Amino acid sequence: MPRMRSLITLVAFALIAAGVEERKPGSALDHLPLNIEMLTHFGERADISPDNQRIAFMAKSFGDAMLIDLKTRQIRCLTCNVPGAVFLRVMHLVSGDYILIGPDHFENTHISRARDNELWFLGKDPGSKPIKLNQKMNEGAAISKKSMKISFAETSEQAPDLAEGASRLSTAEIDLSGGEPRIINKKVVYESKDKSCTLEAQDFYDDDREMTFTCYEPQNRASAMGIDLVSGAVTNFSKAPATYNEVEGIFPDGLHAAVEADRQCEQLGGTPGSGNIDIWKLRLDGTGKDFTRLTFFNDYQGGKASNPVLSTDGKFMAFQAAKTTDAAGVGYGILLYWFK
Repeated sequence: MPRMRSLITLVAFALIAAGVEERKPGSALDHLPLNIEMLTHFGERADISPDNQRIAFMAKSFGDAMLIDLKTRQIRCLTCNVPGAVFLRVMHLVSGDYILIGPDHFENTHISRARDNELWFLGKDPGSKPIKLNQKMNEGAAISKKSMKISFAETSEQAPDLAEGASRLSTAEIDLSGGEPRIINKKVVYESKDKSCTLEAQDFYDDDREMTFTCYEPQNRASAMGIDLVSGAVTNFSKAPATYNEVEGIFPDGLHAAVEADRQCEQLGGTPGSGNIDIWKLRLDGTGKDFTRLTFFNDYQGGKASNPVLSTDGKFMAFQAAKTTDAAGVGYGILLYWFK
């Protein structure tokens, strides 16, 4: 009998590790708590305007940029005047204009998302056409809510002067004084020499003196990081080796960040990494110990919540419903999470 009980215990642990026993059938969208509401039934990669009145988002990966008014709930397309638009991200500038990120044409998913990924400027006036800023970059960008300051990462795929596997973070500013928008005051602020840490800029905070970024690591792991742009000091905020912690939105207090993390896999099982993620709140005190789970989409088979962004008044968070089997960033609607 003791041998049989041991065998049953081992089988149970194996089932949990495979995610078989602990995740529920169905969808988290059918069981939303009172503080979460569905804003759109399509779209991905939300970005909240600095005045918290509008949310820009992508209709789909390699598609058009959209804008929804949070009072009227009216949606308009920002790039439908661009034939065959293949953008990946849209973000608000404090001027009321927009930054677009993506290639100028679609070649294939990897090349168009990596080698050909670049920054564009889109004016706020209806009918404006995107203007290239002549800057290739890796994944997303950090855009200040208080100034025209931006940050972006480059890898060897976008910058031939970098060694294979290396990456670097730069800050810069968008200048509109000369008629045509341009990038000025570019400055490298941090470098990684190899693939042990591939960089992506995320959010400014503390009046643009500090910035969060993600360090993507081998074996589908990641660390939530921060850099003091004055001193150059870098901090690993998540301090959780062999787990996935991708920093996303910053809380307006500058003391917390929203993180895509896989730590619920310790209870739910399943393959850890960027597939099985949910949104967690991390205190940026450098201990990596103060994590609070905010969403529970990964409690359901095949579900996850991702790409959270915070309003500047701290009243709400926008994020997306996603599937564990899809590529990062793919979403199936924007939701609002209201903080009590």
